[in-house]
Amino acid sequence: MLSTRTLSKSLFRAVNAVHTKNAVSPVTRSMATVASDLVKPTKYGGKFTVTLIPGDGIGAEVTDAVKTIFKHENVPVEWDQVDVTGVITGNTYSEHLYRQSVASLKRNKVGLKGILYTPVERSGHQSFNVALRQELDIYASVVLIKNMPGYITRHSNVDMCIIRENTEGEYSGLEHQSVPGVVESLKIVTRMKSERISKFAFSFATANQRKKVTVIHKANIMKLADGLFRNTFLEIAKDYPQLEVNDMIVDNASMQAVSRPQQFDVLVMPNLYGSILSNIGAALVGGPGIVPGCNMGREYAVFEPGCRHVGLDIKGQDQANPTALILSATMMLRHLGLDDHATRISEAVYNVVAEGKVRTRDMGGNSKTHEFTNAVLHKMEQI
Repeated sequence: MLSTRTLSKSLFRAVNAVHTKNAVSPVTRSMATVASDLVKPTKYGGKFTVTLIPGDGIGAEVTDAVKTIFKHENVPVEWDQVDVTGVITGNTYSEHLYRQSVASLKRNKVGLKGILYTPVERSGHQSFNVALRQELDIYASVVLIKNMPGYITRHSNVDMCIIRENTEGEYSGLEHQSVPGVVESLKIVTRMKSERISKFAFSFATANQRKKVTVIHKANIMKLADGLFRNTFLEIAKDYPQLEVNDMIVDNASMQAVSRPQQFDVLVMPNLYGSILSNIGAALVGGPGIVPGCNMGREYAVFEPGCRHVGLDIKGQDQANPTALILSATMMLRHLGLDDHATRISEAVYNVVAEGKVRTRDMGGNSKTHEFTNAVLHKMEQI
């Protein structure tokens, strides 16, 4: 079985060079091993087969943008597409399509995924996203929060990485109504998974020349659960004396993030806090449409936007910003060792955003999704 430190190296290839001043540069082999040496992706006839789950809302539109760009770039990837989007029967997604998605990811080891909608009003509806992460043990969520050159927001010089534990905490899905009007919801925290995600965060920081790792918690109130997470982190920290380490209560961290986000570097936290701070972070740099992310396990890697916004209100209107999924897809390409393709696509996206002539509505412009995609294709031709 791969160690957390070894496993993380496949991710570093994907994320270390997502953001640079104007473009994206490949990660050197001295810093990261080839991803195929770790999470074994499926490759036939010189092409990788990747599971594609478009997702709900704007999922089809933004995945079409990625597919168009990959075709134009002649990226050696074939899609194994599973259209789970919109298929809800009773109070759950189709079990058949869920099993089909899992089987595809088990075959291919690597996936690109939009966000699947979990309705609040459907009692007992299990989140497809959570179920997938738990079944495949895709335990580490990585969300990159950084300003894009040329896209001015209220805060500048923001550069932080949010790492959240994906498989337990409040998202364990263990809740019941003991008597009418009384609900018990179990938050699960284990030493093993707290240790695993802490090692992942420290390994990530070390490989990416990060300086500081902050653990986010509520151990002042949840002294056993969050206390275990925090204390495990601090114990692991002793193995990384070269890194600055601190801890912060989640409500204070939320305030600090909107007042002085530049103080943060790498943050590691349980599931629910990561969901909240990822959205706060996205707002700091321009919204969910530009924030890439991925979910990593020992055997499987699924790349998807860093913020779980489905965009139901603009579905089918050609208004969606495909940047987050495109950059997530370039992270996937680096994970597969396809650095040249990733560099050209990423550089084209950054150049389009920096010029500011073609921007979708969420970025203050009037451009359509297909116009942004075409602008990226034009830049790729120039590159």
